[in-house]
Amino acid sequence: MSAEKSVSVRNLTIRFGSFTAVDDISFEVEKGEIFGFLGANGAGKTTTIRALCGLLTPTSGEMRVAGFSPSDGLDNLKRRTGYMSQKFTLYPDLTVGENMDFSASLRKMPPDLLKKRKKELFDFIGLSVKEGTLVRSLPGGIKQQLSLAAAMLGDPEIVFLDEPTAGVSPSARLKFWDLIRRTASAGKTVFVTTHYMDEAEQCGRVALMQAGRIAALDSPAVLKKRYFPEPLYEVETADGQAFISAAVKASCAEISPYGMRYHAVVSDTGAWERLLASFEGRVAARPVAPSLEDVFIRVIGGGHGAL
Repeated sequence: MSAEKSVSVRNLTIRFGSFTAVDDISFEVEKGEIFGFLGANGAGKTTTIRALCGLLTPTSGEMRVAGFSPSDGLDNLKRRTGYMSQKFTLYPDLTVGENMDFSASLRKMPPDLLKKRKKELFDFIGLSVKEGTLVRSLPGGIKQQLSLAAAMLGDPEIVFLDEPTAGVSPSARLKFWDLIRRTASAGKTVFVTTHYMDEAEQCGRVALMQAGRIAALDSPAVLKKRYFPEPLYEVETADGQAFISAAVKASCAEISPYGMRYHAVVSDTGAWERLLASFEGRVAARPVAPSLEDVFIRVIGGGHGAL
């Protein structure tokens, strides 16, 4: 396993009794990379992150985080990682400053270092509220920014963000992802899970998880090229079921719902054009570039198998 990687995982398996939450996965993350984990609830993303943070002991396999493995002591992992969980974990009845002070006490951080780190982090995130403000009174986006600051309080080499923008406004999501990019630019490795495909597009690489296994892993651009070598069309029609049935009969396209429209992967251009002609006036179709959502649907829903 490479000591130069920020994260190295080989054949990692985590079981809870007879249930296998993470099933023999392997991957590496570069230093300074924004690495995305995608998958439905229960796919194994959070369990993997908790193991990498030293919060769970793997059943089998090897892993190194910031150069350390669990055999070197879990405290080594914890000191070099910051973890922002799915749910907001700061205390609503404490103030902004009190929450940061409490997080610092868990890390046994000296008062002078705490003062320095709070100023650095509040300047970094552009915190616009006073330290004496009760956390429960903050908007969702500000709470998430404060959670990120708390996760970075110990100046970790790797920051794990588990669905950090769930439940916040689109504008707050945009600001938070600006913070993520700046965090990576500052030399930190950012490991993030998300259900938002537009966020996953901003990752250097993404891993798609299904039932505890990695089904695909690469950059968004490479994944799109790999899984969509054929032309892709966006289709708008009120005759959806009839059109899908005709496409299946003609064996010319693989069609999936896409919002209020459909996306069709065309395998036989000639048969596709004849199909469109037979629905003339009732179907509008135009070629489009595949999105990461298309990849997710095709890989996770299409049974392409695990890597």
